[in-house]
Amino acid sequence: MPDVHVDKMTTAEWELMRIIWTLGKAGSREVIEIIQRKRDWTESTIKTLLSRLVKKEMLTTTKDGRNFIYHATVPEQTAMNETVDDLFDSLCNMKKGAVITELISNLTLTKADIENMQTVLADKLTTAPEMVECDCIPVEGTSCNQCTK
Repeated sequence: MPDVHVDKMTTAEWELMRIIWTLGKAGSREVIEIIQRKRDWTESTIKTLLSRLVKKEMLTTTKDGRNFIYHATVPEQTAMNETVDDLFDSLCNMKKGAVITELISNLTLTKADIENMQTVLADKLTTAPEMVECDCIPVEGTSCNQCTK
């Protein structure tokens, strides 16, 4: 798998990648038909986005007659994990728990998802510290107390 940079994908590119991930592989005509059910994008816009994803090494192509067949170079779960990791790397350590709690409260989750999270949290609880260290960049006139507000 190439060294990809998922953080460089735009929202529009994510939509096209989700089609490829769902189908496993897809021709440009198929991608165009599917995305145009949801978005009012022109064929040339979609082809440009696909071309950018190939340049970013998120997709590879094979030729099937006159058509290009697109294949993802990175699994969907890997891309999602990298995106979340990148986001959380930019947050203060002291605020990550609150962000996760807010996220969970706003998502629709299956009972199985919730049970799995409860298991993971119960395991983490046995080794969790009382408090995590602030990793914000110090700014003159502020303290770590700013993070707890």
